[in-house]
Amino acid sequence: MDLRTAVAASMLPASRTIVSFAFNQLRHDHGAGAPFLELLWAACGRGRGLEGDSIHDLLLRADGAIERGSAVGIHPTASFEAGYPPLLACTRDPPPVLWARGSLAVLDTPAVAIVGSRAASPYALQVGERIAAELAGRGIVVCSGLARGVDSAAHRGCLEAGGQTVAVLGSGVDRVYPSEHADLADRIADRGLLLAELAPGAAPLPEHFPLRNRIISGISRATVIVEASERSGSLITARYALEQGREVMAVPGSVLSGRNRGSHALLKDGARVVESADDILQELGLSSSANVAVPGPPLSQPLLRYMELGESYDLEALVASTSEDAARLLPQLTELELAGVITAGGGRFVRLL
Repeated sequence: MDLRTAVAASMLPASRTIVSFAFNQLRHDHGAGAPFLELLWAACGRGRGLEGDSIHDLLLRADGAIERGSAVGIHPTASFEAGYPPLLACTRDPPPVLWARGSLAVLDTPAVAIVGSRAASPYALQVGERIAAELAGRGIVVCSGLARGVDSAAHRGCLEAGGQTVAVLGSGVDRVYPSEHADLADRIADRGLLLAELAPGAAPLPEHFPLRNRIISGISRATVIVEASERSGSLITARYALEQGREVMAVPGSVLSGRNRGSHALLKDGARVVESADDILQELGLSSSANVAVPGPPLSQPLLRYMELGESYDLEALVASTSEDAARLLPQLTELELAGVITAGGGRFVRLL
């Protein structure tokens, strides 16, 4: 498998979630190029095969996207390459390729998503900004979607506190939407990361945004909802988070309008109440002190029996050796990393103690 084929696969004219799932099922043993794309197309349930000209055009489009992205500092990383976010890689349908402006290494640090209403109340904007700033002060990466309202407030709060933030776009990374957030996007790329599964040049179409929400939740340890009505798009992010085995939390709000009915429904269903960053960190088992320091290396952690001192492991290898699923292993790996027992980078984990 190679990057060119992965980019071409991501451009197939079929459901992105179906393509993503099939790609990650087939990529290990079925080569690359035109034969793989034909097999992938069939696995997506398409009755008619792709014509040779179509496959050739798809590969040429992939070449063009890689070249255009490189010219403006946007670089693709395939799901089988080092640097692809390990939290996202262990979900059911990780995108075959992520396009990034900034450093993917930002996601080697634990991340929390903060999302909510686009037409946010002053209360929601203030809360989103404050919680993001508190998380930044404790060394947590803040993820959101660069939308108007709560999303942009969370990004700004994190940046003002000197933290790192990740914005996941529903377009190509070079097509910032909404356009008034272009300056904010530049600040995010300088200090954190702009991310998309769509190639450079892709327009911000309405159907792109619900699917990008699975990436926001997929790269995050938890998703926090700030002000969501019953039909809020942020509830899609919450649903994805639950499907991915991640924590879902919500900020309570006023009952005098319909602005918070979606958030309150999550709370009634058992979501953790969030009033500050400490509530989030406590639920995740992380210290609430600055820089998320955890006293006392947990050297009795059973996972360490499968990790030799100085050896490097990827998540897939640890899943195989422990017979645990990835959603159970990731919190353990984060605890060990924060305690200084292991180091993480490029999707791999190395035991230090």
